[in-house]
Amino acid sequence: MVEQILSALRDLFRSRATLEAENLALRHQPALLKGRLGKRRVQLSWRDRMFWIILSKVWPGWRSALVIVRPETGLRWHREGFRAYWRWRARPHGGRPRIDLETRELIARLRRENPLWGAPRIHGELLMLGIDVSESTVSKYLGKPPRPPSQTWRTFVHNHLHQSIAIDFAVVPTLRFSLLYVCVILDHGRRRILHVNVTTNPTAAWAAQQIVEALPWETNVQFLFRDGDGIYGEEFERRVAGLSLRQIVTARASPWQNAYCERVIGTLRRECLDHVVAVNERQLKGVLDGYVRYYNGTRTHLSLAKNSPISRRPSSKRDGTIVALPEAGGLHHRYERIAA
Repeated sequence: MVEQILSALRDLFRSRATLEAENLALRHQPALLKGRLGKRRVQLSWRDRMFWIILSKVWPGWRSALVIVRPETGLRWHREGFRAYWRWRARPHGGRPRIDLETRELIARLRRENPLWGAPRIHGELLMLGIDVSESTVSKYLGKPPRPPSQTWRTFVHNHLHQSIAIDFAVVPTLRFSLLYVCVILDHGRRRILHVNVTTNPTAAWAAQQIVEALPWETNVQFLFRDGDGIYGEEFERRVAGLSLRQIVTARASPWQNAYCERVIGTLRRECLDHVVAVNERQLKGVLDGYVRYYNGTRTHLSLAKNSPISRRPSSKRDGTIVALPEAGGLHHRYERIAA
């Protein structure tokens, strides 16, 4: 009773604005709690927080009326609002407009296709294409390269096609369920099979001897592509080094790095090995020799403009009648025009 009387006396000496602010604060809090009974925590919206922030600026006694949260929480809301306001004020205005998407994609394409090019080189190429952008803009969209620039594996192989060969092995089951190992050595330049041989025991010395037999005394071959198989041991590396060949070892589980030789072995299986039964080394070697003659001298290749590794001269209708010449034991045929 005494506290109520004292409170009424204090109200007589307070301004009307103070009383209205306190009344507004006391009305706002029950409205928040309405319909939220039983909840452990009252969720306040940004509008509620802004209300208490503004009220704290115009009414010094706001702490005495705040019940649903602690006064420290209201102060924290004010600090957060202060930071948000100045972030909004300090946001960037204007600046140079972004270049169009097509140009950005072209810059990325030039970097991807030419990893050795920097911003000045790409900027010059864009100017030649009629695209007027600054070099600093090109640098911005290039970003920092993740690693030192390097040519792609495909580019390296393409630049050394006529100075490189490849070696790989295929496994063939025999009639008696034993295994024969087929060694294939391929010339990258004309996709020509240089050498093929068969063994039951592929040692490092035997594999090195196949390289020796595949290459002539005078050759411009400098690189040998191979995988990391254990068959290429110390003896193999020593003999290959004696031939002044640099070995390019493909990464583990990456047959695409020796794609030409892998493709030849796949072709060898589909067009020959899958259609014969291997009896022994001698019989399989004879079959493979016949197929290699067909592959090198007759079979056309897409990469060689539909010609064969050993070039064939196209004939004309005036040369005579078309006849079929069986090759590879009759599995394939060569077609020639012969005068009647």
